[in-house]
Amino acid sequence: MDSTSPAVEIKIVRHQGMGRTPGSLRLQITPPGMGSIMVFTALLFFAGLLLLYYGAEYLVSGSSSLALSYGVRPLVVGMTVVAFATSMPELMVSLLAAIGGSSDIAGGNIIGSNIANIGLILGTAALIAPLAVDSSMLKREIPYLIGASLLLLFFSMDGVLGFGNGVVLFLLLLVFLGYCLFNARRDPLGGPAAADVVAREKRGRKKDLFLILLGIVGLGVGAELMVRSAVTIARTFGISELVIGLTIVAMGTSLPELAASMMSAWKGEMDLSIGNVIGSNIFNILFVLGVCPMIRPLAVDPSMLRFELPVMLVFTVALVPMILHRSTLGRGKGGLLVGGYGLFIAALVFR
Repeated sequence: MDSTSPAVEIKIVRHQGMGRTPGSLRLQITPPGMGSIMVFTALLFFAGLLLLYYGAEYLVSGSSSLALSYGVRPLVVGMTVVAFATSMPELMVSLLAAIGGSSDIAGGNIIGSNIANIGLILGTAALIAPLAVDSSMLKREIPYLIGASLLLLFFSMDGVLGFGNGVVLFLLLLVFLGYCLFNARRDPLGGPAAADVVAREKRGRKKDLFLILLGIVGLGVGAELMVRSAVTIARTFGISELVIGLTIVAMGTSLPELAASMMSAWKGEMDLSIGNVIGSNIFNILFVLGVCPMIRPLAVDPSMLRFELPVMLVFTVALVPMILHRSTLGRGKGGLLVGGYGLFIAALVFR
């Protein structure tokens, strides 16, 4: 069947009977050709993108309002609620890949996603609007992320992430969450109008929770549709699983972070935009790569140790001097991050 055949051809065919046996009508279904499969896959891809977009909008809106209703600063919510929700696609994809024995997709997804979060997403958010960075982030969250990245590099040196490694990473996640909650209590939302804002937002808590739930569902389903369709397209052209994990899958599972951070930047929620990216990267390492090895050990490709893991560390450490200078990620720095991510993708494609 050629590539121009319809997706599914359905015909009612009359079959002639034998002798006096009457004929009959039968339904004949012709399966789709390759061209139609690719068209259908592309439609699923774009459907996933739409779900991601609207899911992120609902999630950002609901979580921002919920944070205000409890007097919690948006930065803390971005690093916990939003970061956890937008990391769910990474967890689902990596978990399914690990169970199915595709360690390259499972690990490549997380490493590629963390690089995309800083290079593509934080860079794009800075291009939309300069991001003023809370100075406390340089003292707390970014050093924690650098430490988690170094620990992951150390654990990966023996070529496998095992059960014990996963337990250590997951315990460090619990420490991080406890630390965030402690800081939220010690440094609540303040200001002369804070009491009025909190009182007003309390009335809409049920709506906020519904929006958050709706956003999480949209993000999860949208990411699943988009990633599955992207992997189908990539494998049709014979691309390796590691490259798929580092590029298409990583960018696909990072789209919730991209959408959430862009929405936050457009709405002026700079703390939520930055906190989402830093928090998501911490969740990806400590949560996703903590849970997956506890279920099934993950083999680490030697090329990942030589290139992708060091690149992830470079992108993470590069945030320190960028933020130290005027405590702002401006459009120039955003352009550097996006350009660096473009070079990383080019190196993967042409190596």
